[in-house]
Amino acid sequence: MNSSINNYSNNILTNITLTLEKDENLIILGSNGAGKSTLAKLLCGITPSTDVTINNQKLHTLSAKERSKQINYIPPKLEIFDAYITVKAYLELSRLYATISVDEAIKTLDLKALTNHSCKTLSSGEQQRVLLVSSLLHGANITIYDEPTANLDPNRTIQVYKLLKSDSIKSRIIITHDLTLAYRLGYRIIYMKEGAIHFDGTNKAFFETENLKQFFGSSLKKIDNHFVVNL
Repeated sequence: MNSSINNYSNNILTNITLTLEKDENLIILGSNGAGKSTLAKLLCGITPSTDVTINNQKLHTLSAKERSKQINYIPPKLEIFDAYITVKAYLELSRLYATISVDEAIKTLDLKALTNHSCKTLSSGEQQRVLLVSSLLHGANITIYDEPTANLDPNRTIQVYKLLKSDSIKSRIIITHDLTLAYRLGYRIIYMKEGAIHFDGTNKAFFETENLKQFFGSSLKKIDNHFVVNL
């Protein structure tokens, strides 16, 4: 399955043209306010548009059920409308099209000890892990992850890296500021600035020295395949 946007603009995005081929994975990088999350919400239909196509069908013409089969958006923060819903109940509600069971999914990010806890009582990092596990249970053809490691410690980040590389996810779009994660995943990269795409190419090409200097100047240095702020 493929997804595309053709020459889309709004008050934040400018002349966005993007195609995601069947089974392709994508990383979206860029500074704060560059339009990354706006683009993600456009791709999954949260922001209505007639310019997004999935499998030669306009996204806005699909029913909510059909759209949910095609694409799923995982936000950076868990929003819960039921103050008392437990982790287990939330994940059971999340299971739509996946073949993996709830119990199997829980094991991927070590959530077993939290299954009977109310989602509202969890830390930000624990809530993020619940969101990530819910994506496995949803089972959409494309999953968009908005800052999937933002609230996680190094050990949990390693677990999420393994999840994002796993065959349990069909196709993924990952928005992140974590350059080491982006480099290790190895997926195609687009870099956004001021609402426009300034780079669209291979992972290897993006991490060439001249591109890093162009986008990050002297603020970044590479140490043993890790990217750190040059304080």
